[in-house]
Amino acid sequence: MVLSFAYRAFSAVLRLLVRRRSSEFAKDVELLVVRHQLVVLSRQQPRPSLRPADRALLAALARLLPPGRRHGLVVTPQTLLRWHRELVRRKWTAAASKARPSGGR
Repeated sequence: MVLSFAYRAFSAVLRLLVRRRSSEFAKDVELLVVRHQLVVLSRQQPRPSLRPADRALLAALARLLPPGRRHGLVVTPQTLLRWHRELVRRKWTAAASKARPSGGR
């Protein structure tokens, strides 16, 4: 009974805050929901399978986040850095192979 009342009171306070505040607060609440969903999903599947496009998007967007905000990501910061290094290495090896002469002497 007490837990039900606490839940209803907490929900009412959140609704009031969302209505009174700008859409910034609503975005923050949405981010909290998404982060919690990630926590729940990480309990079910310990290692997500990501495609190369997913990796590139996460690596690029994570660079825009401040370091303190990177803790809720699906992957560790070290993994993001490794993906970024791999992307750069592939770019330079592809560019070098195009620059090499293809004919003999």
